[in-house]
Amino acid sequence: MSDRYIPNLTKQGLYDPQFEHEACGVGLVANIKGVKSHSVLTQGLEVLCNLEHRGAKGADPETGDGAGVLIQMPHEFFRKEMERLGIEPPKPGHYAVGMVFMPHDEEKQREVEGVVRRFVEQEGQTLLGWRDVPVSPGEIGTLAAAVMPAIRQFFVGRGADVRSDFDFDLKLYVIRRQFEDAVAESGLDERNDFYVSSLSPNKIVYKGLIHATQL
Repeated sequence: MSDRYIPNLTKQGLYDPQFEHEACGVGLVANIKGVKSHSVLTQGLEVLCNLEHRGAKGADPETGDGAGVLIQMPHEFFRKEMERLGIEPPKPGHYAVGMVFMPHDEEKQREVEGVVRRFVEQEGQTLLGWRDVPVSPGEIGTLAAAVMPAIRQFFVGRGADVRSDFDFDLKLYVIRRQFEDAVAESGLDERNDFYVSSLSPNKIVYKGLIHATQL
């Protein structure tokens, strides 16, 4: 697989990359009392499939122009995963999960990990560890599989001096902006080698170069 998943787009003739922007269909399913339920997710995926006409297909009909879902943090799932990885799971709201696309090259991954750790610790938080996200390249299009990045998650523990959920969100925002800028300036092309889907204590984004039905 290639570790380059978004091409370098430059202005050429009548083509200008600034006009490459979203034309997405968006659906929303929620429990008005904030109660987590698997049915909310399944209904959300059904809505997404009903919006498939808003997506595009290329020469490879199994490669779409992208689909994704934003969900509440599945704490029980991540608690079990952290325990499996030897991480002491904090209570809900006291950790965040970052979802990132990374290059497949292990040396570049270590470089990115170091940058993330530096800014997490600089802001007084704790980098608890990393998780490789299971993927199924055989379930997506040939073109999508050929350019699929490594998909990983990292866990950030809330610092003892963080007094509120708002303050934690603010810390995470600052951390994300700092390490995105640092990675972009480190020699890795951020657009090609590194992308953050989400970094939050209460929600997570799963997305990819896929059709809604493949998600």
